[in-house]
Amino acid sequence: MAAAKGDGAVGELELQAAIGFNGHVPCGLICHPDREHILYPLGCTVGIQHLDTKKQSFLHGHADNVSCFVVSRDGMYVASGQVTCIGFKADIILWDFPKQELLARLSLHEGKVEGLSVMVWDVSKREAVCGSPASPRSAGNANVVMCSSCRDEMFVTAGNFTIRVWELDTATKKIHPSECYAGQLRRITVCVQMTDDDDDFYLGTTSGDVLKVNTSSKVVTACGPQKKKFSMRVTALLLPKTGGLIVGTGEGTVALCTGSDFQVKKRMRVEGAVTSLTCRGRDDQFFIGTNKGQMYRSAYATFKEELVAVCHTGAVNDVVFPEGHSDLFVTCSTNDIRVWYTPERLERLRITVPNVTCHAVEVTRDGMVIVSAWNDGKIRAFVPATGEPMYEINNAHNLGVTAIAATSDCKQIISGGGDGQVRIWNIGEKTQKLREVLKEHRGAVSCIKINKNVKEGVTASLDGTCVIWDLVRYVRKQMILDNTLFKCVCYHPGEYQIITSGTDRKIVYWEVLDGSAIREVQGSLSSSINGLDITSDGASFVTGECVVGAGERRSY
Repeated sequence: MAAAKGDGAVGELELQAAIGFNGHVPCGLICHPDREHILYPLGCTVGIQHLDTKKQSFLHGHADNVSCFVVSRDGMYVASGQVTCIGFKADIILWDFPKQELLARLSLHEGKVEGLSVMVWDVSKREAVCGSPASPRSAGNANVVMCSSCRDEMFVTAGNFTIRVWELDTATKKIHPSECYAGQLRRITVCVQMTDDDDDFYLGTTSGDVLKVNTSSKVVTACGPQKKKFSMRVTALLLPKTGGLIVGTGEGTVALCTGSDFQVKKRMRVEGAVTSLTCRGRDDQFFIGTNKGQMYRSAYATFKEELVAVCHTGAVNDVVFPEGHSDLFVTCSTNDIRVWYTPERLERLRITVPNVTCHAVEVTRDGMVIVSAWNDGKIRAFVPATGEPMYEINNAHNLGVTAIAATSDCKQIISGGGDGQVRIWNIGEKTQKLREVLKEHRGAVSCIKINKNVKEGVTASLDGTCVIWDLVRYVRKQMILDNTLFKCVCYHPGEYQIITSGTDRKIVYWEVLDGSAIREVQGSLSSSINGLDITSDGASFVTGECVVGAGERRSY
């Protein structure tokens, strides 16, 4: 964590490492030409990882999610585009890869850098050369673009019933498209791959087949497979140095095809739709990325998948470290809970519960139980070492369990629900009994904290209230009202104050004794604060906010 500055200025946290990548970006996994690094999108950043040492670095500069990026043939440059709101310009950023510095910010596209229009940029001058609509009016939008492998003046675009080969006239600064003839075939293209000699290029379609187009004649020369097409569209293509064509599909199949009819010689299956295929130079190795955030490695000879990186497939709803341990941490999301090993950033355990979402997770102080809150109204407990179920409390809350906490003696669990109720459960060796129901909130409970002696607790709710409870007599001690939706709360280490934050972007200190506000800090200028924690000495605290789809952390 970055230290807060002495002059009172906010200290920005430097991102040291990340787990996973955005597998929803087409062709979002790229091996660098130096054969030592792999690049991938990660929210509003581009991640760079050394394949052998696993060391990571990040390119920061986008204000929203990265929608596409590419690496130059010589590996000197990286260009990345982003999503933005309709009507606003979407930046393209040019990066110097060796220095990992921003070289230029290019802004002409609106909404999303993807494929509605074609712009040609001069890298040396950092300016646009010319532009043109990416597809004819009689056809749909262009979805993909692929540069020539040998010539800077040629590139290909394809999309909804359109395939075009473009030539750049540097003298007149104009680009001239040539339509490719496909006969009776009408296809929607989702991926494209060019041969090293520029003689042909291949197109993957939503129909589940592959088209081969001759670059010189602009004519489709092959289409296949003819008998049994690939299921759920062809989503990625790769031309290996050993020959043939590797095809990735939406059902998770990766197949090696040969011949003009694209017969399948080898195949393997991965989890999720394949969105990226990239080779490690001329080595006998290639990588596969899927929309489930999975990254696989395979060799051309064996054609067997090896899982090298995983992450959650949905939003991470909660993160918790066991008491006194920093080598492990637990996260929860849609369908699962995962335990991670911090030094190597590897998944140690996955607990899967299909078709439900885990809202909150807690590790008991003795480290023997993982307690979790789920949107189906159940509280589930698991063994941390094996993930085996320990117990399950059915119908814990009517509108789902939204927050949970365990007492330091591990004998009680306090849960909050979407109905606003706070419930206290006595946990025995073989029994789980409801001890008390506390009714003060009118909205979903978002956070629960308990003090060290287990005699007092505080709950935050989306109804704009924080309630400090007497956990001996099970009555309300103080209620804090504010014009906000409280998202998070925590005790100061001295436990005579609490700190809250929420949608009003303010961080407020409150007195536990009488519930009065002590001081207020502006925590964000643009978005709500969704997470909050404080150091054990009380000198600094950290907040998490959502900035246009990208997570940001600040220390105070």
